[in-house]
Parts: sequence; structure tokens; C-alpha cells
Amino acid sequence: MTTLFLATTGGHLRQLAELSERIAPEGDALWVTNADHLSTSILCDRTAHFVADVHPRDVRGVLRCVPTAHRLWREWKITRAISTGSGIALGYLPYLAARGVSCHYVESATRVVGPSLTGRLLGRIPLIRLYSQYTGWAGRRWMYAGNIFDSYQPTKRFASSGDELRVVVTLGIATGFPFRRLVEHLIPLLTPDGPLARAVDRRVRTLWQTAGTEVDDLPIRALPSIPSGDFATALRRADIVVSHAGTGSAVAALEQGRYPILAPRASARGEIGDDHQKQLGAELTRRGLALVREPDAITVDDLIASMSRAIMRNSSPPPFRLRP
Repeated sequence: MTTLFLATTGGHLRQLAELSERIAPEGDALWVTNADHLSTSILCDRTAHFVADVHPRDVRGVLRCVPTAHRLWREWKITRAISTGSGIALGYLPYLAARGVSCHYVESATRVVGPSLTGRLLGRIPLIRLYSQYTGWAGRRWMYAGNIFDSYQPTKRFASSGDELRVVVTLGIATGFPFRRLVEHLIPLLTPDGPLARAVDRRVRTLWQTAGTEVDDLPIRALPSIPSGDFATALRRADIVVSHAGTGSAVAALEQGRYPILAPRASARGEIGDDHQKQLGAELTRRGLALVREPDAITVDDLIASMSRAIMRNSSPPPFRLRP
């Protein structure tokens, strides 16, 4: 018996890794995802098979998954498959379900008010068991079994010390949607001797991780991506974290005990495909796990306020129980 854990790298993989700790084990475990700094770091001590990415609405990419799904099913004797999406789930779960594998699709925590396109398509296949991470739209077809954010709770944070105030600004890993608006707004606030530095009487040092956003003409040194281990260390040491409101980036900050400022992207500005980040921001605000602000409305007071709270892991989050 083997359980296949299947997800696109990024927020989908982070969620699956989090939820896998709350799912009852069954046989061996095989992870399938795309290879990058994040996935190779998360799966460094797990058995993993790396495959090509499946882009949004990539029908050919979905079909290319089927031969690999068949080969892995035969070689590993897969009896259970669990996925948090996205498009890669369409290439594996329907085929495996047809082969008698117990298939489970957990919709991303990003989807606060309803399923994604992937979820809607998989919902047409009765053999696949479906899960929402929110009670608000769970029902007969979509079961509620828990939420990744059940593992975290806010707490007070003691003031940090030192000559420097460390800030991390992260735009996630998406390369197709620039988010220059956030960067341009933050630059004057985060200069080494700027308004934030004067307010706290400490020099500001900022790590800029900008993915596919073009910033070469701006007065900052930025990195498109950062190895996962190095990024985790930077988040853990940061006094302030400012991020786009993506699930993966939010979970990354929470894992390191940081109470992030989240800036939702706007679809009307071409920063994202839809406005699900606003919905996620509202949910994390409700749980007290993040401070949410519009990208061009973040103030020095917001930056300082974020340092007064921290995030801790619940010692025993509830199990995520799959349907039999």
C-alpha cells in the first residue's frame, strides 16, 4: 500500500505538507510535485518524484500527466491519493480513481467562498472525495474536515533589540503576475534611515524577494527567489514581514512565528487572476493571524504594530479525517 501526496509547488505543497501531519498514515508515502527550491527543501527527507508543471488551463499538460500516473500506480501499488491541487490534480486523480485508488481532493485554504476551477472540474467525478477548508460552503459533496490555519494561534511578542531592524518583503513565487505597486509603496518607508528607522531609532535592513516583478530600475537589491531554508531563516529572524496575501507565503511566515502584514493583489490591476487573496486576508484577520492592508495604504504605524504580535503552533491541532 502507498499513499500518493500530490500538489503543485508553492502554497499548494505547503498546505499538503501541513495537512499530511494531521492525516492518519496508510502504508508508504510518495510525494509528486514540481522541482524548485521550495519543494526540494520541504521534501528533502521524504520520497519524492518531480514532474513538469501543469499551468492554468493547460489541457496538454494535464494529459501529459496520465502516463506518469499509470507508471507510478503500477510501480508503487498506490492505494490512496491526496491532493491540494492545483492543475496537476486533474492529471492524476481522475485516472487513479478509475483504477480503484481512494482519491481525495482538498480545496486550497485560499478558496474561502467556493471551489477553484480545478475543484469544480473534479467535482464532476463521483469517485473523488472532496473537502472544503471552510464550513461556510461545505455540504453534501464538499465535506469539512479542518483547516490548515487550525495549527496556529496569535500570542504576544516581546520587543526585539539590536542596532538593526530586519524586514522581509516577499511577493511569493508566481512569475506571471507582477506586484510592483507594493514594492514602490514600501521603498520610501523602508530606506535604511527613512521614516520607519526614525520612528524606532534603528537602522532598517530589508530583504526583498520579488519573484517575477521587474524592479531593476528601482533603488533596491532584490532576489527573484531564495532557497527555502535560507528564506525560513530570514523569516524567523525578521522583526517585520510584509507579504502578498498568498497562502504559501502566509503559511511560511506563520511557520516561523511571524505575524505578517498581508497585501492582497487586485485582479483589476492585472496582479492576479481573481480576488481570492482578499477573501484569504479577511479569514486570517478573523483568526487574528495577520494584519491586512491595501498595498498602497501600509503605514509606519502598521509596520510597528505588526511587531507586537507573534504566532505560535497549537500543540495538538485536530486531525484531518478523510472519508472512508
